[in-house]
Amino acid sequence: MKSLIPSHREKKRYLLLSGKNLKKSVRFAMKDFLGTLGLSETSPIWISENILSVNRNSVDKVKASFAVSKEKIDVLKVSGTLRSLRN
Repeated sequence: MKSLIPSHREKKRYLLLSGKNLKKSVRFAMKDFLGTLGLSETSPIWISENILSVNRNSVDKVKASFAVSKEKIDVLKVSGTLRSLRN
């Protein structure tokens, strides 16, 4: 199968998060605020235990869902590349 050209790929942003029990609380916060359709549009993928990859167009929605959440989830940094996020 031929790979997609760069202009057709989904553009991602990486979020460095802090909090307790992130995998469970992040999924719950996003689904509670955005709903099932909004959650699928953000297409969250865990890179490591505190780095989350989301769609570029939905970064503000994801940050808003963390602000409204009962759990304390902080976004420490947002970056376009993993290298700059880790440094």
